[in-house]
Amino acid sequence: MYIAVIIAVIIIKTYMISPIIVNGDSMYSTLYDGDIMILNKMAYSKRDINRFDIVVIKYNGRHIIKRVIGLPGDTVKCEDNTLYINGVKYEEDYLDPNTNTSDFEIEEIKDGYYFVLGDNREVSMDSREIGLIKASAIEGQAKVTLFPFNRIGLKE
Repeated sequence: MYIAVIIAVIIIKTYMISPIIVNGDSMYSTLYDGDIMILNKMAYSKRDINRFDIVVIKYNGRHIIKRVIGLPGDTVKCEDNTLYINGVKYEEDYLDPNTNTSDFEIEEIKDGYYFVLGDNREVSMDSREIGLIKASAIEGQAKVTLFPFNRIGLKE
């Protein structure tokens, strides 16, 4: 019986869900350094990656958590702290009102790649520095915070 439970836990953690710890302030004020979340590794097995999903990315042997901004085929631009995707202005309600985003412009995103940003743009190492993210580097979605208990719940 114990062996079956151990095998089940290993399978679940390896292929379905596992805990992930937020490391750093790049997603503040949505996520905080030390938050423990659930990484849903199956999230994209039945659906596509959506704009504004919070995803876990394998980058240089470690995990980073970012928000998907640009999808394949999109153009993305930030000008005067305003985000434009395919020429359409987007409100980013998840950002701290004091967030300052430096201007940038991304030409059409290649198929199979995504443009990601942290919510705390001033300190985030994201696609502006590391480039577009391959779909295969996205390990899943992080949507549920488990700890600390006062922050438990869904994050959008």
